[in-house]
Amino acid sequence: MSISLADPVEVVNFGCRLNIAEGEGVRAAARAAGVRDTIIFNSCAVTDEAVRQARQAVRRALRERPDADVVVTGCAAELERDAFAAMGARVVSNDAKGRAESYGASPAASARSTAYVPALSGADHARAFLGVQTGCSHSCTFCATVLARGTARSATIEAVVASAQTALGRGQREIILTGVDLASYGDDSGTSLAALVEALLALPVERLRLSSLDPDRIDDALFALLTQEKRVMPHVHLSLQAGDDMVLTRMKRRHRRADAVALIERLKAARADVAIGADLIAGFPTEDDAMFANSLALIDDCDIVFGHIFPYSPRAGTPAARMPQVGRTIARERAATLREANARRRQGWLDTQVGRTASMLVERDGMTGHAENFAAVTLTASAAPGTIIPVRLTARDGDRMVATPTQAKDIAA
Repeated sequence: MSISLADPVEVVNFGCRLNIAEGEGVRAAARAAGVRDTIIFNSCAVTDEAVRQARQAVRRALRERPDADVVVTGCAAELERDAFAAMGARVVSNDAKGRAESYGASPAASARSTAYVPALSGADHARAFLGVQTGCSHSCTFCATVLARGTARSATIEAVVASAQTALGRGQREIILTGVDLASYGDDSGTSLAALVEALLALPVERLRLSSLDPDRIDDALFALLTQEKRVMPHVHLSLQAGDDMVLTRMKRRHRRADAVALIERLKAARADVAIGADLIAGFPTEDDAMFANSLALIDDCDIVFGHIFPYSPRAGTPAARMPQVGRTIARERAATLREANARRRQGWLDTQVGRTASMLVERDGMTGHAENFAAVTLTASAAPGTIIPVRLTARDGDRMVATPTQAKDIAA
């Protein structure tokens, strides 16, 4: 990675959509502090590989820009503060990264915050990523998130609505709600994710999309919004993690395989065009061939077309790190097998989209974007970035659809 500091504050985001959203707050805070020649790495720690990438990027920045102020924040910085400090970087905690005082000449120490301020991504994206909660109050045995971000805290509905109005005011027509444990939104304040979605739908938002959801937290109110509200996109991404009950038990997940299958059957029965995504971990400790086969079969059993698949890697301080390991090589091989199966499923699904009409949000390049069901689309002729246009899907090109702009009257109701 080559570091360029045309901007006096450069923010490099790693990992999840929440980090992308929070990165804009980091940038604003650093600018408010008046710093210059500053590189801020907003790191991720979901896997060992994510931490390795952050370390590598920080070392390169320190080497290439010795006069710059190199700052590390985010989850990897939270878990490996001493290691990053030993490199010569300044470390800012997750809870303090959105505060201007964290980037001054003498940054103040801060206790973990009990409140969460919504995080809104920048105006340079066609879609707005809106972080509405952070932290997690569950105890999944593989996850270090609670160590890095603390227990779940939610922004108020009023604050989220205000951030959404900012996004709409600058012309962003799709909002993506994100969080560490999005489905737990409101648990700490007596409200719910469904109530938040309803409040946002009172605004003139044209497209609302939700990031990863725990399957056991989709209640009747949220299910109705996912399946009946046209402005909520027909794309449900679930935090499944595995397709074997013993593995799910050892992960301390709160659902079982049959629950996931039944939920997706209900979703598809209520909204036939819904596309399913899922998080899956390969090579969890104690996973044998039969257990892995159950996870592999889940891709077809649940019609998963958007898989977020990665090999298990032990995180220090988590119970799973103390369990009998299957080994990195096996975990990587199994992850590759899952990805291949998911690619076949996705391409088969995309083939069924040929000849259909859709509406597409055009990205910044004017040529690419996504349909309502999150199918990636490439246009045959450019269109204005940030617009939502009717298209006809004419062919599949690998993992993308080729589309021709058409007239609105041609779009099926």
